[in-house]
Amino acid sequence: MKRKIFNRTILLAFTGALLLGSGTGCKKFLHEQDPGNLSPDNYFTLPEHADAAVFAAYARTRIVGEGAGIFSNNFQMLDAVTGTATTGTAQNSDLNNLLGLVYNGDNLHIGNWWKGLYKEIAQCNLTLDNVPKINPMDDAQKKRVLGEASFLRAWAYFYAVRLWGDVPLILKSQTASSSDFSPSRAKTEDVYNQIVKDLQVAEASGLPWTDNTGRAGMAAVKTQLAKVYLTMAGKPLNKGAAYYKLAADKAKEVIDYAAAHPNDINLFPTYSQLHTVSTNNRLEHLFEVQYLAGVEENPLQSIMLPNNSLPKNISAKGSGVGSSMPTQSFYDSYKKYEPGDKRTDEQQFFFTAYYVDGYKEDFALGAPYIFKHFDVVAHGTKGTAGTGLSNLNLPQIRYAETLLIYAEAQNRADGAPNTAAYTALNAVRGRAGIPALSGLDVNGFEKAVWRERWHEFCYEGIIWFDMVRLQKVYNEDTNDFDDFIGHVNKNSGQPLQKKHLLFPLPTFEMKNNPNLKPQNDGYGN
Repeated sequence: MKRKIFNRTILLAFTGALLLGSGTGCKKFLHEQDPGNLSPDNYFTLPEHADAAVFAAYARTRIVGEGAGIFSNNFQMLDAVTGTATTGTAQNSDLNNLLGLVYNGDNLHIGNWWKGLYKEIAQCNLTLDNVPKINPMDDAQKKRVLGEASFLRAWAYFYAVRLWGDVPLILKSQTASSSDFSPSRAKTEDVYNQIVKDLQVAEASGLPWTDNTGRAGMAAVKTQLAKVYLTMAGKPLNKGAAYYKLAADKAKEVIDYAAAHPNDINLFPTYSQLHTVSTNNRLEHLFEVQYLAGVEENPLQSIMLPNNSLPKNISAKGSGVGSSMPTQSFYDSYKKYEPGDKRTDEQQFFFTAYYVDGYKEDFALGAPYIFKHFDVVAHGTKGTAGTGLSNLNLPQIRYAETLLIYAEAQNRADGAPNTAAYTALNAVRGRAGIPALSGLDVNGFEKAVWRERWHEFCYEGIIWFDMVRLQKVYNEDTNDFDDFIGHVNKNSGQPLQKKHLLFPLPTFEMKNNPNLKPQNDGYGN
């Protein structure tokens, strides 16, 4: 394994990139120190060093939105391959290859995800290895930091194992003399088992249920564990009913807490609150990637603005890129089958018109664009000029997903939906303004949940992983589900193949470490 992936960021804990502050995002962050005189052996001496280390691990989650060449970022990779996304720019060849299902191990986005996730893992390992030796330190604080680092390591490995299958399982800080400095790939099931262990450590670490500063809370940990169990129940592990029950039970713990504390955990009443700075880290947002202008600004804003070929700008940020757009067929599928669905009402999940310079006269865009990540404070809104700076966070775990995890898992575990499963599903449907469902058999209910997942979580990096664990894909022409292999993506006209169930390992990494061979099937040597 290339040394820089595991060790270049070893001092990140000491330079303090992130900080998680009051409910609207990061308010304080650490002052930089000269890292030349610091090492793990002489640094981890104070309780503040433990917080610095885990805050650096939170900062590393920003891999999700980091840049990937001209007019693109890493976030787009997981949407491009679903067939629900297209581009109005087509100037990034790596993104184009993802959209066209012709990518290989040289793809920049794939390489960025690999490097970024293993940097995250390295920072978590550094924290887990060194925080226990800090003395004196309050036991509860130490336990919390170790729980957060365990959660974040599980977060990274959960992405990695779903992207590449068998991956190196590195659980200790690395140096050039480490015996496993060039590791081989661990079995997929072993990686999942470690993810579960890490999340169970986090679950037992005394975290609060929610944390409006952006640090992980118990609701995020339990929902993530439910999601892992749900994934393990499906492909490729096929653990079935027992793991569906584990997923349902874990999600139900969060739902029960939310029922007793509706002001702490709930669905937002309106979709606008999903992308409002004042609701960062609150209510429905159980875990988010944190952004703050001056530290690191939200990077999605320009790529989702209309292409700069339009005659008018619609933002205080100036012209946009338009490299991430919904396909027309996916956009149309909402009201085609559920005419009352509010999610395609103007300025809900999508928008087809906005205001000149962000706040002046109305201006038609000529096509639908993604609105669910649109920061109105940064861009502006009718009558109010934008700031040009975005502090909007990027969702990772929403309570809506907790509800749909429970509905899907309970139905499969028990062979029929119970009242609580209908309540969970219909809560998501109810906010969308579409009728409640009842009287479905196990298969009909399951497909209803899948459709809601497609329509609720589009462009959040979730749908691709649904496609892989189910090996099913939503067909916008039939409102049903096709087998993964052979499904033709609408954006490219290309069929999905067996090889697409996993991404290729980055070519540069396989050259650096021959122990990673063989390459995933279908991508050469």
